[in-house]
Amino acid sequence: MREEEIKRKRTESRLVELIPEALSTMNDNRINGLSVTEVICSRGRYDAKVYLDKSYLDEKEQSEALKQLRAVSGFLSAYIRESEGWYKAPKFTFEFDNKLEEISKIEALFKEIAKRNEKKG
Repeated sequence: MREEEIKRKRTESRLVELIPEALSTMNDNRINGLSVTEVICSRGRYDAKVYLDKSYLDEKEQSEALKQLRAVSGFLSAYIRESEGWYKAPKFTFEFDNKLEEISKIEALFKEIAKRNEKKG
């Protein structure tokens, strides 16, 4: 891994810790309990895509949370700059993570294949 990749991974790791910390300080119940599953920074670390856990939110709550997160992204940037002593923070975009659903679908398919193989064998 090159030095730039190491710095990017370190930044991503730190943001996974800091974003929920910043959200927990807010008085908005729609977003202060959200869990960050992953952060992916752009190559120059100017932009960061933040993936959130949606396991306990319905569609309406998800859209409200995304709208509120866009509204408070400036606060998040300021919080992160202050806590880390950074000159700048990445521009955040937020999405809900679908990986858990995809993994459970794949696991269900494997179980179905195993059942079919047991019946044949």
